[in-house]
Amino acid sequence: MTEDFARRYTEAWCSHSPDAVASFFATNGSLSVNSGSPAIGREAISKVALGFYETFPDMQVMMDRLALVDGKPQYHWTLIGTSVSGKRVKISGFEKWTMSEGGLIQKSEGQFDAADYHRQLAAS
Repeated sequence: MTEDFARRYTEAWCSHSPDAVASFFATNGSLSVNSGSPAIGREAISKVALGFYETFPDMQVMMDRLALVDGKPQYHWTLIGTSVSGKRVKISGFEKWTMSEGGLIQKSEGQFDAADYHRQLAAS
């Protein structure tokens, strides 16, 4: 796991291409957000990314840092964007990654403060 991989992953999110994001995952990789049901496989992961792009057409993701915790990479990020309803959101979180033997993400467990996210979306 390298910082270069994490930077390219960040660039994929900023590209607004769901397939670019999914390409960082193993073919049968999974992505879950806040302990929700995982999206399994690249097609399902593409749909998750598309949902973010549809909600935040100007979304940008910044890599805050890449850390090793208990021997596993943690990708820390900040998302900034304006929702389709005009609400500005800035939220930080992280993904715990399990890597595949091929060097792609096998499992990503994402976490962010959902209460703060919803508060920002509801702000007037």
